[in-house]
Amino acid sequence: MYACRYITHSKPLICQLVFHWAQRNADHIIPLYCFDPRHYQGTYHFNFPKTGPFRLRFLLDSVKDLRATLKKRGSTLLVRQGKPEDVVSDLIQQLGSVTAVAFHEEVASEEKSVEKKLKDICCQNKVKVQTFWGSTLYHRDDLPFSHIRGLPDIYTQFRKVVEGQGRVRPVLSTPEQVKSFPLGLEEGTMPTFEGLGQTEPVEDCRSAFPCRGGETEALARLKHYFWDTNAVATYKETRNGMLGVDYSTKFSPWLALGCISPRYIYEQIKKYEAERTANQSTYWVIFELLWRDYFKFVGLKYGNRVFHMNGLQDKHVSWKTDMTLFNAWKEGRTGVPFVDANMRELALTGFMSNRGRQNVASFLTKDLGLDWRLGAEWFEYLLVDHDVCSNYGNWLYSAGIGNDPRENRKFNMIKQGLDYDNNGDYVRQWVPELRGIKGGDVHTPWTLSNSALSHAQVSLNETYPSPVITAPEWSRYINNKSVRKGSSYTPRQHKDRGTDFYFSKNKSL
Repeated sequence: MYACRYITHSKPLICQLVFHWAQRNADHIIPLYCFDPRHYQGTYHFNFPKTGPFRLRFLLDSVKDLRATLKKRGSTLLVRQGKPEDVVSDLIQQLGSVTAVAFHEEVASEEKSVEKKLKDICCQNKVKVQTFWGSTLYHRDDLPFSHIRGLPDIYTQFRKVVEGQGRVRPVLSTPEQVKSFPLGLEEGTMPTFEGLGQTEPVEDCRSAFPCRGGETEALARLKHYFWDTNAVATYKETRNGMLGVDYSTKFSPWLALGCISPRYIYEQIKKYEAERTANQSTYWVIFELLWRDYFKFVGLKYGNRVFHMNGLQDKHVSWKTDMTLFNAWKEGRTGVPFVDANMRELALTGFMSNRGRQNVASFLTKDLGLDWRLGAEWFEYLLVDHDVCSNYGNWLYSAGIGNDPRENRKFNMIKQGLDYDNNGDYVRQWVPELRGIKGGDVHTPWTLSNSALSHAQVSLNETYPSPVITAPEWSRYINNKSVRKGSSYTPRQHKDRGTDFYFSKNKSL
């Protein structure tokens, strides 16, 4: 008996449930990963490349690592390029005695479409389909709601109910040995960047995420952040940082590809709390995992509405599609240094801090008035940690048409820059043409005198652009740039905030 296993493109490693089931029910297991050509085409609305170079590198690393891990356990990973439904159909015909296909369920429409096609192929060939839910901290079936339609539309309500009534299932152990791979089946070669229509990215020594993909690297990162450095014990104080690797957990890329499970992180947090310390910082890691769960369940509740222009609220906004403004935003040349620094970091590394993502999203939707889907699809292209539900859920939130209980939330770019990069070190790192401007003045070069600009070797509209827009509320902070030492200063009034802006006590963001 053969059990042929398909793992979706976005989750190559969240597979222990599948393995445990297959180990009990099969004589042979064929772990399979498909490089689906549809993931290397264009995005839905604006035809940006769907998978960028940094995420592709991370994915290739992860698939290679999975194959190496399986080989240590007596198996290997079958790798194919092609549509999963076609690959599985061919395997069923080739092997002749496949009894089941197993995979994890996803949420978004493109993934669900592939799942349906797989089920149709299996039905035609009288092959059983076994599906599992495995990418969230709280299992879908354990949510304390009678139906997904009962999911609250406000995160805080969801969090309180789940924390009070939900349970986190225990982590399953990894099988020491995996049922053997059938003889005569070629494992397949790994595709290349060129073969998938991408160019291998260049390493940037400034990157806040210089890490590689795979479960091995994910476990090493957790060990470093928790047990080697105790950085997790100060996470709540450092999470809004922008420079360096250890200001936040950086787990999101591995979570997005399934290289580490949220339940394993939860288990390790509980172990850390029992053996070392339990405080607001250790709790806040769980708090953020719950945000990730929430957006996944929102996607489950609302389906394709998470992609609609009018969002979850069916709110009509006169979004613009001015590509000149959009190109200035995506290329980091808006003339607003805090925005430009973040967008350049994204373009050159595939990563951007949570604080940065909130700001550039607010700038695109609230200051420029551009269609939020432009930003969401650009992030889908470039982010190494792109997760469809988290990405689109956050963009809906920023655009004011998602799960935000407060209307008309807008970030003040100057205040945010001064709050989180007060001395300007982050801006100078990513916008080197402004490195001659000292201190917080680097956030507002257009306000400096000709003499000051000349001394800094900056020429507006020549070496650096004037801002494409200036918001009236910025003026309150332009002339109030108090000097604080250090580039990672966290202002006192922000210390009770989450990593995102959802719980701001002060409406002046």
